[in-house]
Amino acid sequence: MARYTGAKHKLCRREGIALCGLPKCPVLRKNAPPPGQHGQKGRRKLSEYGVQLREKQKVKRMYGLYERQFRRYFDEAAKEKGNTGEALLKILESRLDNVVYRLGLAPSRAAARQMVNHGHVRVGDKKVDIPSYNTKVGDIITLSMKAQKIPSVEESLKLKEDAIPKWLQRQGLVGKVGAMPDPEDLDLSIDKQLIIEYYSR
Repeated sequence: MARYTGAKHKLCRREGIALCGLPKCPVLRKNAPPPGQHGQKGRRKLSEYGVQLREKQKVKRMYGLYERQFRRYFDEAAKEKGNTGEALLKILESRLDNVVYRLGLAPSRAAARQMVNHGHVRVGDKKVDIPSYNTKVGDIITLSMKAQKIPSVEESLKLKEDAIPKWLQRQGLVGKVGAMPDPEDLDLSIDKQLIIEYYSR
């Protein structure tokens, strides 16, 4: 299945949240309607299955994943001891593209994924061009000189400096994975139980 490449904010409006991570996402406007000709009529009431599906789709799209990738992460999380939902989000948060975004080195996860794909990100002393690379505690994240001069990256560095999660550290253009995220560090807008229920059908 191909990755979605349509209108940037269509999926944000579909799920009702700023999946793109951009501060000027149209969905952040009050009462932004769903996409489509009949979007102005509002959102229809969903079945229990529909609610579970929408939550799964929301998180999958938030992290820019294929269905097969997302299911593989869920199966991996289900094997962990403790809460499966928390384990799933920790796995997603530790992806290199997400860490680059969370460190404020890119304006969105999509931009971070592109920078990784293009070889602009280093972990320690090696270039890593795999967005799904699993970062570990102690990893040092830096950008290439070319990436540092990208206008959107320069702007992101200004906007995100005070919004870095406590499990990550950044000094100038150098980021570090200081720890794995605790439950309270995870996105509270995500209903983890709905995702578990979806895959437990």
